[in-house]
Amino acid sequence: MEAGVDLFGDVVTLPSGKRGRPAHVACQKNRNKVIMLLALGWSNQRIAGALHISLPTLRRYYFSELKARDVQRDRLDAWRFEVVAEKAATGDIPAMKELGRLIDRNDRALAAARVADEPQAEPLGKKEEARRAATDLSRDGGAWGGDLRVGWA
Repeated sequence: MEAGVDLFGDVVTLPSGKRGRPAHVACQKNRNKVIMLLALGWSNQRIAGALHISLPTLRRYYFSELKARDVQRDRLDAWRFEVVAEKAATGDIPAMKELGRLIDRNDRALAAARVADEPQAEPLGKKEEARRAATDLSRDGGAWGGDLRVGWA
């Protein structure tokens, strides 16, 4: 049985005369591909199609990778930070600029998450706004310059 490689580097086996498709062999390259596609948010059906396997085969051979679906995006981002930081440490100026952009983007995302987690204050009604405005005016005198302070003689 001769084997070749297709356009994307996948091994193509020629028919051997036996019935059925040859058994899938999970390799590290395919495991890394599954992890990358999970990090990009692909569905199981789409990943199985990219690997030319069925959904049951995907679940059978790549169960541990699929189980960690929720953390794969964070792992990808951490790996990107690591690669760019290593290049920046060697004095690579574009890598330093990219590291700065990654850090800024990360800081913005963290700030947005903090703001989203804070409880929102309920809007005040007209009566409560008027009461608070009156309380504030009586403290510093408001437009009267302190002439109407309580207890002033």
